Amino acid sequence: MTTTHRSTLSLAIAATVLLGATAPVRAADGASLTVYRSDSPALYASQGSSRVDDGYAVVHEQRALTLRAGIHDVVLGNLPDFLDPEALALDFPHGDASVVSQRLLLALGGAAALGTLVGHSVDVLGSSGEPLASGTLLRAADGLLIRGVTGTTLVRDYAAVRSSDSDFPLGSSLSLRVDAARAGKAEASLSYPTGGLGWRAAYVATLQPGSSCRMQFESRASIANRSGRDWHDVQLTLIAGQPNMARASAPQPMMAMARKAGAMPQQDSLDDYRSYTLPAAIDLPDGSVSQLPLYATRALDCVRTSLYENGNSYQMEQPMLNPNFNPGGGNRIVSTLQLKAFDSLPAGYLRVLTADRRGVQQFIGEGRIDDTPKGSNATITLGTAFDLRARRTRTSFHVDKLGRTLDEAFRIGLSNAGDSPRTVTVREHPDRWRQWALVSSSSKPSSKTHDTLEFRIEVPAHGKADLDYALRYSWTADDIPQP
Repeated sequence: MTTTHRSTLSLAIAATVLLGATAPVRAADGASLTVYRSDSPALYASQGSSRVDDGYAVVHEQRALTLRAGIHDVVLGNLPDFLDPEALALDFPHGDASVVSQRLLLALGGAAALGTLVGHSVDVLGSSGEPLASGTLLRAADGLLIRGVTGTTLVRDYAAVRSSDSDFPLGSSLSLRVDAARAGKAEASLSYPTGGLGWRAAYVATLQPGSSCRMQFESRASIANRSGRDWHDVQLTLIAGQPNMARASAPQPMMAMARKAGAMPQQDSLDDYRSYTLPAAIDLPDGSVSQLPLYATRALDCVRTSLYENGNSYQMEQPMLNPNFNPGGGNRIVSTLQLKAFDSLPAGYLRVLTADRRGVQQFIGEGRIDDTPKGSNATITLGTAFDLRARRTRTSFHVDKLGRTLDEAFRIGLSNAGDSPRTVTVREHPDRWRQWALVSSSSKPSSKTHDTLEFRIEVPAHGKADLDYALRYSWTADDIPQP
């Protein structure tokens, strides 16, 4: 390791007191934070980098500054690592001063930390702790430029820098040149967007015993902070929806509970989106994922389905006459869970639990819920049913090109190796052509649309059941282009 590299990595700060107008101004607690939804896995991962440039949040905070009269420099420290410098705004609401210029010093290790000490009194030390230079730091790039009592010195080979500033800024810093009308205390309003913060919904459904589908439904917000900064006593608003981020360079979208027990976030509309404002200030430590309640836990009805599905709703541009089209043959039957949204449900993941014979709650599946308006249905796939199997066999196929018809029939064989009878929903998509009719079926369809046939088939315990059905497709001469 070179001496220059060692000097950057060995930055040391001593905690004695230095007061001055150019002292870095730390972030005040009690900021207002608006966090937008993000599905970035890196934000919520328990491993990996502690700082992640994903997610999107907007920060509004107040800073207390001590100003001198006239034009001078002030440094605001403790900013997040990934803020957007082009959208950063600072003003003095009471007219105490105006901003002449501003420069963002990014958090890029020890060199960035030294940059925040420009204008401060520092002591530069050698590898054995011997003093090399003392005075005001003028520059911290390509060596340290120090103005002392006897002149100005450029120091390139050093081991540590000591500052007497007791309030040394961490993270990124904002260097301001301000013009103050008078000396004294001044309030500054600072706002900026930043990455490293995001949230998503986290739902837990605990199925209740009994033959009907009923659940206890918990709604939480998982809030990730990997911004490089701790947030204390912040007023938090969560935004559900997907605002467009036009620039590629823009930020992309420990357990804690709300301090006010039983209080739920205040939900409201925000243009095309939904907002959730928490009722009490919270802490968001750096490198944490906090969970907070979105809605009170409640009991909900639900629908469980064992689903065997073939085909899709895609419509061909012309009748598909190839006999090998969509033969099926898969044997997988999946278990699904459907619920009706009691209120607006932001996108997130639903974990489903059920009790085993000992009464212990066990995990049986997880799926994603998209943004779901109140009164709409949300359906997730829990997994593959262990005891249920299916087999799809084409039993007939005939094309009459002169009559412009196609006849096709299938048999769906279902088996149940479990100890209880099961109902299997067979969902078929007649996707050879848009014009079709059900000619016959061994069971009456439970549902029929322009592109879907559904049958509910009872399969006895340790038994089997078959479904037979036949379709006829028809078309006109204009539906098939002539060569």
